[in-house]
Amino acid sequence: MDNCIFCKIIKGEIPSAKIYEDDEVLAILDISQATRGHTLVISKEHHPNFLATPKEIMHKVMDVAQRIGQAQMAVLGAKGINILTNVGEEAGQTIMHYHVHVVPRYTRDTGFQITLKENNSDKNNLPALADQIKSKL
Repeated sequence: MDNCIFCKIIKGEIPSAKIYEDDEVLAILDISQATRGHTLVISKEHHPNFLATPKEIMHKVMDVAQRIGQAQMAVLGAKGINILTNVGEEAGQTIMHYHVHVVPRYTRDTGFQITLKENNSDKNNLPALADQIKSKL
């Protein structure tokens, strides 16, 4: 993809701080650093998002993300890790190339926060909602 910033980084057209690289995956420090050590694990093959990525590549990316999270906790003293991938603009995806954020957490209120708020709109109809989702599996 000619206009994809991650494809340009993978090709070496844009510099990056590499943490890991093999034939299928590249891991780099995020230039925005939500927290110290915030890393992006990127599939080298261009796929628009998690849902469109072949399982083998998705599994390889997640394997590397796990290893990086383990290293962040050991080396940086992180107390926790957020593993995050966004699908679509509504979910916060800004670069349409499959990647996973590995965000080390030092305290709950520093640099990055995910807040899940209860939405009771379907609470009384969970079995019907479950059936609806199951119908497409």
